[in-house]
Amino acid sequence: MSKLCSLVNSAQVPNKTATVYSSTDVSSLVCYVKNCLPESNHPLSEAAAHHFFKPGKLLRAKMAIRASNYLNIEQVAALPWAAAVEILHNASLIHDDICDGDALRRGRPSVWHKYGPDTALMLGDWLIALAFELAAEAAQISATPVLVKILADQMKLTTVGEVGGLGIKQMINWHDYVDLSANKTAPLLAAPLQGIMAMAQQNDSSAPIVAYFRRLGSAYQIANDILNFEGTDGAETQGSDLARRSPNGVTVIYRQMLSTPEQMRFDSWYRTSCNSLLEDWRDKIIASEALNTTTRKMHEIFCDCEQLSEELPAELYEIISPLHTMVKQVCEKSISSFMLNRDD
Repeated sequence: MSKLCSLVNSAQVPNKTATVYSSTDVSSLVCYVKNCLPESNHPLSEAAAHHFFKPGKLLRAKMAIRASNYLNIEQVAALPWAAAVEILHNASLIHDDICDGDALRRGRPSVWHKYGPDTALMLGDWLIALAFELAAEAAQISATPVLVKILADQMKLTTVGEVGGLGIKQMINWHDYVDLSANKTAPLLAAPLQGIMAMAQQNDSSAPIVAYFRRLGSAYQIANDILNFEGTDGAETQGSDLARRSPNGVTVIYRQMLSTPEQMRFDSWYRTSCNSLLEDWRDKIIASEALNTTTRKMHEIFCDCEQLSEELPAELYEIISPLHTMVKQVCEKSISSFMLNRDD
């Protein structure tokens, strides 16, 4: 067990100084995003204000602004692009909550839970339209028409990842799961940087950036999978992914460890919508080596991120380092929580 404690800590962040993002910059960014939202007389204004009351970490928008500072892109072009990606991400969250039936978002009632699924669906659609309007504005200002295509391509990839997790009544293998998790998370993490680099006509690092974010996105998703089974991911119930048959790396690993007869029994239950045996299967998964094995695989993926980040130009690492550090902390949290539960 002691080896697990040092898994992520052993992968040190490269020795490069991260950019400090001032509170003034964050406030300006929040104001810009909120000023884009529906006005008070709009039928969606209340739902939009509710969702953005807590705007989240704004990781994507801040990454775009940080990149624009490094690559000398004027803020008049960078701001609408940063807002476009952030707003598109929020639209996907609102739609995700409908699909997953999640009643909470950022510690508050989700839009669908407070205003109903119809209003939530319409707000998500409205935000998607707004995101492309802002991307078009950034494209016009910077004379970079490809921005709209970048946003569209990344949103299409995101939906592939999202739909891959809907209505799955059979288990997938580990390789397919890692690919699915990357499709869900990575595209809208890569988009902020890709757009700013396109404005600066610096596309040489695009492929390494995409590879990096795919591994980072997978590590982040799998860490959250572990936290879900440990009951520390913020969900209402421990192992909620299993209850709603949402793809989860821990479940994938657990199934692979079973004998053929046990696999058949698990698959038969998994394909149903009945949760009468949910607690039994959840407890078996938690008591097995699945969490241990998933944690090790997550660490391997995160180490890939470390190596890929080392290969990026120094200025690009400066841009991604806050996000990199945040994901590392989530990975460490999943390991710490796992060790604490094992000790109990």
